[in-house]
Amino acid sequence: MIILPAIDLKGGKCVRLYKGDFNKTEVVAESALDTALSFKAAGAEFIHMVDLDGALKGKGVNYEIVSEIVKKVNVPVELGGGIRDMETIDFLINIGLSRVILGTAALNNPELVKTAVKKYGDKIAVGIDAKDGFVAVDGWINVSKVNYIDFAKEMEKIGVKTIIFTDISKDGTLQGPNLEQLGEIQNSVSCNIVASGGIKNLDDLKNINNMGIYGAITGKAIYSGNINLKEAIDEFKR
Repeated sequence: MIILPAIDLKGGKCVRLYKGDFNKTEVVAESALDTALSFKAAGAEFIHMVDLDGALKGKGVNYEIVSEIVKKVNVPVELGGGIRDMETIDFLINIGLSRVILGTAALNNPELVKTAVKKYGDKIAVGIDAKDGFVAVDGWINVSKVNYIDFAKEMEKIGVKTIIFTDISKDGTLQGPNLEQLGEIQNSVSCNIVASGGIKNLDDLKNINNMGIYGAITGKAIYSGNINLKEAIDEFKR
């Protein structure tokens, strides 16, 4: 299982949200670049980034920092948040991103996902953020009537290879992941599933790994010292 340390960007700084609430942000590091370099030093094989400002505004905000990290850190980076059109996807792939994550756009515009997957293959991932089992969009502000499993199946049909699944009620809480929903999505599609939200410690990562899940994103647990990133990476290296 691959461990993806997380950098959530807001106002150019690394922050963590609590249950996706933009009013409950905590700055966990001033320098995103230094944070990414520390992840590389710990052996990270992939870095997960979210442009939170972009998610709210529906367009990229922190791309300068993202570009700097891609150039200077030399570890594969995936990015989500506010990516809503092909022009932006092209730009992000061209600056060296290894994976672009579509969330709101994937729900509202499946044709965009089809076009992007046709052009970039497994460099396109879809983020499914669920609240009570339904897909949330627009920086998690609006909840649709689409069931997360139905949506995952639709994305699989399009050819999406990687799905990042987050239970919003768990995100940033350190209360443990939603293993039940993770199990359901893992058993419903053949895509690589990346678990996100609520991961507290090594035991949580072991539980996820035992389910045969491809990857796990951890942010708050690293910043709070609950998880030693190097130990976690070494433990689960394929």
